[in-house]
Amino acid sequence: MPRILIIAAIAASYYVFAILLNSVGTVILQSITSFEVSKPDASTLEGFKDLSIALVSFLVASFIPRVGYKVAMLVGLAMVGVLCALLPGIAEFWMIKVLFAGVGTAFALVKVSVYAIIGQLSPDTRSHSSLMNTIEGIFMLGVLSGYWVFSAFIDEVNAASLSWLNVYYLLAAIVAVTFLLVCLAPIDKPEKSNDTGSGAEFLAMLKLTYQPLVLIFILSIFLYVLIEQGIGSWLPTFNREVLGLPVNVSIQITSIFAVSLAVGRLLAGVILARVNWFPFLTVCLIMMAAIMVLSLPLAEDGAGAGATSWLQAPVAAFLIPLIGLTMAPIYPVINSVMLSALPKVQHAPMTGLIVVFSALGGTTGSIITGYVFEAMGGQRAFYLSLIPIGLIMLTLYLFKRVSGQLTGTEATA
Repeated sequence: MPRILIIAAIAASYYVFAILLNSVGTVILQSITSFEVSKPDASTLEGFKDLSIALVSFLVASFIPRVGYKVAMLVGLAMVGVLCALLPGIAEFWMIKVLFAGVGTAFALVKVSVYAIIGQLSPDTRSHSSLMNTIEGIFMLGVLSGYWVFSAFIDEVNAASLSWLNVYYLLAAIVAVTFLLVCLAPIDKPEKSNDTGSGAEFLAMLKLTYQPLVLIFILSIFLYVLIEQGIGSWLPTFNREVLGLPVNVSIQITSIFAVSLAVGRLLAGVILARVNWFPFLTVCLIMMAAIMVLSLPLAEDGAGAGATSWLQAPVAAFLIPLIGLTMAPIYPVINSVMLSALPKVQHAPMTGLIVVFSALGGTTGSIITGYVFEAMGGQRAFYLSLIPIGLIMLTLYLFKRVSGQLTGTEATA
């Protein structure tokens, strides 16, 4: 029962933050209409979210074990709950900026804590990978439900209405329930390292980057995020400009990619409880490459011109998003193997590095893909994803060797 309650608490926390973090696209669109802000101004919301995640993770990740994971999660949830409750009453664009800065700050606290707690609950790499994929899969379910939650509060008749802000009252209530769950969960206090100085803990986090395993890990994360952001961010544009689908259909079909990611991670959570991670991810990468090679030739220019619904869309519009099924397990499994190879006292600072490089890598990946898309066209931009797929195969092989050597050395010691 205590284990189930802890898993429920961290899963609920991830679920609510999935809704808040991935609502930025919807909020940008509504802010342009409701507050009459320019597109450049509205786009700054992404920066308020991502930069706060990266900055806070870098600065406080090594200190979180000193205050405790449970306390860090409660502080993050309380911060977001208060901001969500205040926003509809203030109803100003600057307050939305404050909200996303707060959401990013709180998520940095929660993610570092959740990853460390997963380490506490997992005795070996296989169980760690399984639980990690389950939690990340729940995150993707939160992403999906967020679209429906926000759309239910949008006034279709009066687009400029501020009634959509009332969604934050509902989100504040969900955060309150999650806060209670975390309070009740018997989360263990983190183990303390021998050196308890805060400055030494921060320095220890920086020193992690000098380890060969960590350097390979950072490269693997960057390559993965490059692919995911490249496809996820530019798939609607691909559907519109390459396939010629209407804007609404282009966006709707893109949701298949999010569904695929969610299903893929939940299935991987079950599969990885029975098989080794390395051959499983190798098969996933081969299938990713196969999907791109088989589907992109079907993506002829204007193939979806004249389509008015999903049923009239070309086959390529359905095949390409299915890459999410096979790419879904990679990110959580790499994180899991990385954390499993380190002592538990290093999980929090390592998670800080994970969050930092994920946030920075996501932005970089989207920019690179956008540049290639504009310079060489959508098909070639997506074909180029085969390069990072091949490179990930190499880094995973190195990852397996170095992590195995590290684990073997620790076992001998």
